Amino acid sequence: MKSIKILVLLFGTVMSMLPSGRTLAQSNSSAIVEDARKAIAASNELYWQAYAKNDASLFVNRYAEDCWIMTPNAPTVCGPDAVGSFFQASYSKFGIRNGKFITVDVYGISEDIVAEIGFWKVYDAGNAEFDDGKYLVLWKKTSNGWKMWRDSFNSNHSKKN
Repeated sequence: MKSIKILVLLFGTVMSMLPSGRTLAQSNSSAIVEDARKAIAASNELYWQAYAKNDASLFVNRYAEDCWIMTPNAPTVCGPDAVGSFFQASYSKFGIRNGKFITVDVYGISEDIVAEIGFWKVYDAGNAEFDDGKYLVLWKKTSNGWKMWRDSFNSNHSKKN
């Protein structure tokens, strides 16, 4: 009996941690994921247009207000102001001028959270690829549509000193 109470308590705790009161299994999951997949594809195009245009606001608008960018070998970047600084550094210091996301899949987690996994490539002003890697992004459905909420990525190449 005690183990059943613990199991029920554990299940309730896990369910309360979900961002939405209903799990994806309780909703029309394929419609939610398809809606998110289309929004993600459109947002990913705008993400790289921001670099082509040197437009920090276009870049920042891809992210939720409470976002995190978890970069390799650096502290986590949190919130719109830090995301703007991240864009400026990646544009000015690293020379990113364009890129490409290759989405492998989008998975539903809840009604308002989906996960995207894939690969990325970045290009310099001469359109030469200078880095590539993989990523995992949790997208959050906000009042302004699907936004990047937790963004984590790393390079396929070792860090140059």
